[in-house]
Amino acid sequence: CPFVQAASSFLSPSTPWLNHNWHVADSSSLCVTMPDVEAESSTQPEAMEEEEPLFSNLDLFLFTLIAGLIIYWFMSRKKAEPIPEFKKLDQPSPSTRETSFIEKMKKTGRNIVVFYGSQTGTGEEFANRLSKDAQRYGMKGMAADPEEYDMCELSRLAEIDNSLAIFCMATYGEGDPTDNAQDFYDWLQESDGELNGVNYTVFALGNKTYEHYNAMGAYVDKRLEELGAKRVFDLGMGDDDGNLEEDFVTWREQFWPAMCEHFGVEASGEDSSIRQYELKEHNDINMNKVYTGEFGCLKSFETQKPPFDAKNPFLAPVIVNRKLNKAGNRHLMHLEVDITGSKIRYESGDHVAVYPTNDTAIVNKLGQILGVDLDTVISLNNLDEESNKKHPFPCPTTYRTALTHYLDIIHPPRTNVLYELAQYATDPKDQENMRKMASSAPEGKALYQSFVLEDNRNILAILEDLPSLRPPIDHLCELLPRLQARYYSIASSSKVHPNSIHICAVVVEYTTKTGRLTKGVATTWLKNKLVADNGHKSTVPMYIRKSQFRLPFKASNPVIMVGPGTGIAPFMGFIQERGWLKEQGKEVGETVLYFGCRHKNEDYLYQEDLEEAEKTGVITKLNVAFSRDQEQKVYVQHLLRTNKEDLWRQIHTDNAHIYICGDARNMARDVQTAFYEIAEELGGMTRTQATDYIKKLMTKGRYSQDVWS
Repeated sequence: CPFVQAASSFLSPSTPWLNHNWHVADSSSLCVTMPDVEAESSTQPEAMEEEEPLFSNLDLFLFTLIAGLIIYWFMSRKKAEPIPEFKKLDQPSPSTRETSFIEKMKKTGRNIVVFYGSQTGTGEEFANRLSKDAQRYGMKGMAADPEEYDMCELSRLAEIDNSLAIFCMATYGEGDPTDNAQDFYDWLQESDGELNGVNYTVFALGNKTYEHYNAMGAYVDKRLEELGAKRVFDLGMGDDDGNLEEDFVTWREQFWPAMCEHFGVEASGEDSSIRQYELKEHNDINMNKVYTGEFGCLKSFETQKPPFDAKNPFLAPVIVNRKLNKAGNRHLMHLEVDITGSKIRYESGDHVAVYPTNDTAIVNKLGQILGVDLDTVISLNNLDEESNKKHPFPCPTTYRTALTHYLDIIHPPRTNVLYELAQYATDPKDQENMRKMASSAPEGKALYQSFVLEDNRNILAILEDLPSLRPPIDHLCELLPRLQARYYSIASSSKVHPNSIHICAVVVEYTTKTGRLTKGVATTWLKNKLVADNGHKSTVPMYIRKSQFRLPFKASNPVIMVGPGTGIAPFMGFIQERGWLKEQGKEVGETVLYFGCRHKNEDYLYQEDLEEAEKTGVITKLNVAFSRDQEQKVYVQHLLRTNKEDLWRQIHTDNAHIYICGDARNMARDVQTAFYEIAEELGGMTRTQATDYIKKLMTKGRYSQDVWS
């Protein structure tokens, strides 16, 4: 043994042992200090030499030490023997996420995969419905988030017989992909691979009031065909400005029969409910393991750790909450939340996302009408063990927490919820009407439109008005969509307010046709986030969503801002930043604001701040339209036409950047028309040329919109 030879050599009589410290270099950093044996042996009388025993104390000590070291070496050698790295790759642990949707489909016998690009959850909801539908049509499907899988494998889909890829793709912002579809979009743009043999279809989700209506869905549909995939059903176009649910149901009812014909299969005719999750009640569980409203890691609200995002929001204390309007029956508010120590960074024009909670009174009523103990601890576990989505919301938790923090109980339920719940109605008429509303038949569409949408019935109102309907609460929790974050344009500049974020919002509150008072989930919740004098601070779970709504890189470029009502929000940040730049001695171009409200003495938001900014020269020109202070209504687009010469000079000669924020359905469209007319009149263009001119400004990033429907 090399080790024994080395040790023997090291421990030879010639070794200088006196005061020698011997360090064994291993992971335990063992340090042994040897005794002064040579000094001790030198004191023995010479007459005793011939009577010494066969083995001296030194021999015994050295023998024991060598044996011990040999044993230690063998033992440490065995422990240190690592598992070769390649074995980890060959045998992944059960917790390792599967990135190959093809292998998962093969392993579980699926032939349909439904990918979704979803920002608010609707695209994901439609994808789940289509994957469940597959079972009714003799096929087997799975919903998939493209962010979780390697989309390069799409070309391998042809390896699976009778396979099909469905894409439910929403469009976000200015024709952009949703966050979870960004990588897939990039791959489509860069890919030069071939998708021969891949069958596909696309359903697009969008809103006609936006400039780039269903741009993402249309692009995916076109690009897949260019790469050689085969479109087996026409592109579906869903319009959220009209009736997105109706658009989807109509497309879906035409799609499945066409697929049955294409693949030569017959529908099973099974109309019964297909459960995706099974209920487990926890009677004896450590409450420290129960979710209480967190979105990612358990106890993340108790121990806050950056970075903060959608799955790990920051609990920001509310430090200001004041009413902005001086009069009127609306409540417009200004909130400020503290982000000190969070390492959160934002830019003017970004959005703050907040997670609201549902009204406690509505939650309690749901529990009462369904006759359940809302504090029962439960888990809803996916029946498909191979699914990446183990639960519909964080589990284990209580029904109360699920209905308060995780589920949308305020919006009118979609038709699939009514269809699934119909089986629990004991009145045959109620059951028939609920199933009818879920169909694409004209009578069913009209009934859903009037009973659910126009009367704005949420799930509680439906249960109250259909007394024969009493579904099990666990199935209801499975069917209701997730409660989504709400996004607000940030009304501050991080240059001026690095440790706080400002929000400007109007509280939504109205009475429905059935006489029920309906309140906006998030705005009502924010309104009640009061700043207490007792030291207790209300908190808001939030994170930042980046935006392309940015001030020009050159501060010397003029900016034209159009933002009536709460559309003023991002421009408060822009104005603060332009003021800060002036203080830094920078050359700042013209800063022109067009703001609109109903009455000067009621809802002139931030009046003092805006007038002071104009007084100090931060705002070059302040234009305010008070729509109802005179007989003839005046809006921001009217003021644009009044100042057309200045506007045309700023845009055409001085390279101004235009920003629009607010209502997409009317205001943004009317403002854009005003710019067309100005280009026609002062630029000597036709309407077609003027339209192209404004669209070129959009392409160059000089005409930006932050609008909502």
